[in-house]
Amino acid sequence: QVQLVESGGGLVQAGGSLRLACAASGRALSMYFMGWFRRAPGKERDFLAAINWSGDRTYYADSVKGRFTISRDNAKNTVYLQMNSLRPEDTAVYYCAAARLMVSNAWVHARSYDYWGQGTQVTVSS
Repeated sequence: QVQLVESGGGLVQAGGSLRLACAASGRALSMYFMGWFRRAPGKERDFLAAINWSGDRTYYADSVKGRFTISRDNAKNTVYLQMNSLRPEDTAVYYCAAARLMVSNAWVHARSYDYWGQGTQVTVSS
């Protein structure tokens, strides 16, 4: 199975940027469809973005479309989430997730993913 470790979180002012990374080990990242989710205090885990195995298809939640960009480097076994124009409401724990199989439109559901990282905290101050 694959192990996932997120990094790159931290404290940033509103309007700033962060780049999260999700490093995979144990199995080749190219075997997995990847997604990013977040969970704010007291809220459900929300879908943010997903990317297919080769990286030529990406999918975004409306809340982050145009501000966040997901990408992957299979040679480096790493998936990224570039986050721009951050807002206080983006404050949350951010998780990456991996799925061996994925059907159309199922990428928005956390239950579609088989493996999860431990999360990284992002805090956006106003």
